Amino acid sequence: MIISLPDTTTRKISKKLVEAQEHYTLTTGRVLTLIVAANEGDDIEAILSSVRDASHEHPSRVLVVIAGSHEEETHLDAELRVGGEAGASEIVVMHLKGALSAQAESVVTPLLLPDTPIVAWWPTKCPENPARSPIGKLAQRRITNVAYGEGATHEELMQLSHGYIPGDSDMSWAAITLWRGIVASALDRHPHEPVESVEVCGAQLNPAADFAAGWLLDALSVPVHRNVTQPPEKGSFPIHSLRFNRVSSHVTVEVVDAGTVRVQVPGSPDSLVSLGIRSQAEVLSEELRHLDSDKTYAHTLRALPRVDYS
Repeated sequence: MIISLPDTTTRKISKKLVEAQEHYTLTTGRVLTLIVAANEGDDIEAILSSVRDASHEHPSRVLVVIAGSHEEETHLDAELRVGGEAGASEIVVMHLKGALSAQAESVVTPLLLPDTPIVAWWPTKCPENPARSPIGKLAQRRITNVAYGEGATHEELMQLSHGYIPGDSDMSWAAITLWRGIVASALDRHPHEPVESVEVCGAQLNPAADFAAGWLLDALSVPVHRNVTQPPEKGSFPIHSLRFNRVSSHVTVEVVDAGTVRVQVPGSPDSLVSLGIRSQAEVLSEELRHLDSDKTYAHTLRALPRVDYS
């Protein structure tokens, strides 16, 4: 059910939320507040679809703030989505016009659930320093999406690295979780030899390959070279190939097609493993499972400046 609240206030929204909980909401227990910071022009329905799918695992109060034009008359338009329109959550979509477009934190504060964690998600453009942004200061966990649009430049990744504060994370990092499991399993197979260097190949401006390179450099303490390659097939996993260089044998993990990677370990037959690009809802759901600081991500960002891009 969608309840429209044009030219409204947070007091009226709070009142409607209480009424909705009594009559329409499918769940009585919400485990967190998710603040979604978006902008006019973003695909809001796609964002809401991801939130709705993720909510089945994480019932939440979702506050979507959409910043409009500073030049418009100052007012707040809202939509309250409950029941089937919100999955297992309750969703408030708020369009901030005029002076309110720069005061999102003041709008969401009265609507935060008491005594529950607060997570901020920027599904498109994110601030230069998420933790020090007005919305970021409210949240214990902050999820960015630096791959949005044309991707992330090396300078933007360095900015992410230098500005890291515990609680930060990124969608591209969570997107390679399954791939990291495959890599760890491959390196754990016989024969065991020390790794001398690593080569990671991926699409230009796709931070997944950069995060993979930083992760491996931190974990193995060996030189890691990041190469730019073209995908073997449209829709393929963004890390196209990985090679562990060892003294007498090498281990490789490479993309075969849009849904498969090949693992090659000396002395064993090649293995084909199913691996595709995860949906935004799947990645968001994984991020919401861990509300403490991700130390592995922090170490990965710390290692990024030492990755070889030459």
